[in-house]
Amino acid sequence: MRMAMIAIFWTAAALLLYTYAGYPLWIFLRALARPRPWRRAPVFPTVSVILVVHNGAGVLQAKIDHLLTLDYPPERLELIAVSDGSTDATAQILRRNRLVHSIIFPKRVGKCAALNAGMRRASGEILVFEDIRPAHDSAALRSLVSNFADPQVGCAAGEVVLHEDGHEPSARAVGRLYWRYEQWIRRNESLLDSVTGVYGGFYAVRRKLAARLPDSAVLDDVLQPLAVIRQGYRAVVDVHARVQDVWPRRLRAEFQRKARTLAGNFQLLQLVPWSLTSENRLRFAFVSHKLLRLLGPALLVILAGASAELAARSRGYAALAAAQLLFYLAALCGARLRLPGITRLAAAARAFCMMNLAVVAGFYKFLATRGPLWSIWNPTPPLAPSSARRPNPNAPPAKVPESIFMGTSAVQPADEGAN
Repeated sequence: MRMAMIAIFWTAAALLLYTYAGYPLWIFLRALARPRPWRRAPVFPTVSVILVVHNGAGVLQAKIDHLLTLDYPPERLELIAVSDGSTDATAQILRRNRLVHSIIFPKRVGKCAALNAGMRRASGEILVFEDIRPAHDSAALRSLVSNFADPQVGCAAGEVVLHEDGHEPSARAVGRLYWRYEQWIRRNESLLDSVTGVYGGFYAVRRKLAARLPDSAVLDDVLQPLAVIRQGYRAVVDVHARVQDVWPRRLRAEFQRKARTLAGNFQLLQLVPWSLTSENRLRFAFVSHKLLRLLGPALLVILAGASAELAARSRGYAALAAAQLLFYLAALCGARLRLPGITRLAAAARAFCMMNLAVVAGFYKFLATRGPLWSIWNPTPPLAPSSARRPNPNAPPAKVPESIFMGTSAVQPADEGAN
């Protein structure tokens, strides 16, 4: 019995160590030893920017104005904006912007269904999927598109810089520690071959490779790269195409956001079972990076239970059990107290625990949600540019050259809402 418990303990410990340290180190060393850089060069294919909005009236006009001034040949650029069941002035603002293809859904259909509508309307060779929340400089689009100079690149994503102003320490730890760690893994995966998931607020796909998304899906930013990889192309991260975003300022809100994402990871197993077969050439990376983390909470429970069982018979295992207890106490103190000298450590511990609790919450959401899974989504409020004012829906659109788009007609609610 004791030997079996020891085997259980070390198996759980090995899987946890591999998930959070072993695989990242392995992919780093492989990318260092055998990198596969891709070609980047100035190219100017036609581009369709697809923006899905739900109740974004407060910053929508500023976002449109910014997209209209991107450093890209205006005659090769079109903007498609989809209002996903907005109940504020979003639809009015879109209808007033005559240089924007607007698609208005009177009721919410979910981001993926809205993206599908945008893709049907798009005419560009490259589709750029952008959220209303992130911000980037005017050269970011040109940089992102430059990756498609390599004919093997089918998907390219920008790199995120997170705003941390006003964030509580634990929420900041998620951005500063976890997200940098995550982006480091993605950069190495990209250099070796491809990433199996990208930052969904600013990424691009060749139109000929873009997949129609399941309407119920949550993670378009995983489904599209996987579709590209399945067709033999690469999905890469461009560190030059930087985009700024803001994460929730409070850990509770970040927990809810992460639980939604992890529910989407469970959904992937249902929507794309082929990702676990030989059709996915990155099956090993997909399992190591995405799926093993879903086992984290179970492995932590097994580790704690096994070490507690063995502690009475061994000082070594008693020390390991005590170390786990101290780690969880540090996470708890990070939630309740401000302790000089250990605040950062406590915040990191709390963030780690939060991420694993979010797996449990995500699994529950996946199993218990009635109707489409996207209904669990609550958007993070965008940061309005400092120069932006709340738009007047009756105001005329910004004056820009007529040639900036390849068309200006709007789709009425009945046209798209029936799909």
